[in-house]
Amino acid sequence: MRLHREGRFRGWLGRRFGGDLSLGERIWRRCLHLFGALVLLYYLVPSGFFRVLPNPAVLLLALAVILLVELLRWKAGLELPTIRPFEVGRIASFAYFAVAVVAAVLFFPKPVAVAVVLGTALIDPLIGELRLIRSKPTAYPAAPLVAYALIAFLALRWVGNWTVLSAVLAAGLAALLAVGVERVRYRHLDDDLTMTLVPGIALTILLLVTPGAAVLGG
Repeated sequence: MRLHREGRFRGWLGRRFGGDLSLGERIWRRCLHLFGALVLLYYLVPSGFFRVLPNPAVLLLALAVILLVELLRWKAGLELPTIRPFEVGRIASFAYFAVAVVAAVLFFPKPVAVAVVLGTALIDPLIGELRLIRSKPTAYPAAPLVAYALIAFLALRWVGNWTVLSAVLAAGLAALLAVGVERVRYRHLDDDLTMTLVPGIALTILLLVTPGAAVLGG
């Protein structure tokens, strides 16, 4: 069984950008990573929209479907597109990312969840591309740090109404943690998971231990 067309679309995509199948696979992986940010649409869905099930249950059901696909890859030999060689013998990155973004939306405060989900969805692909540019090594890690901090600042400031100073400090901390843990390599722990959960947990703890909501904004 397979959930792809033997690379025809990815080959076409790669040729459109002057490359081959490998380029098409890379582009498609980046796109799929960006699609992870769509989980934030959860915040726009009115309570009771699905009638039969509460919104959190629907989100968990969607996660269960994704994990079922991963289980079928292991148990039934289901072929999926863009699975990289190192993922053949371990849980795939998309499963880790799905768990991370769902956990972020369900358990983190909304501004924190928006910051870390967007941060991972946008910055992890950026880091991957920068590592391929051998002629500009100085862009990493400076560019990902600045970009992640900017995303987190905007999320904390606009979504959470944090004060400017608090948002700047918290965004800087989140960026350092996210880009830092992305560099750590464990066989059975994916950076899509750690980049999302580690800064999210840190900012949530920061909110809990800081006396008074006014210190960190409204």
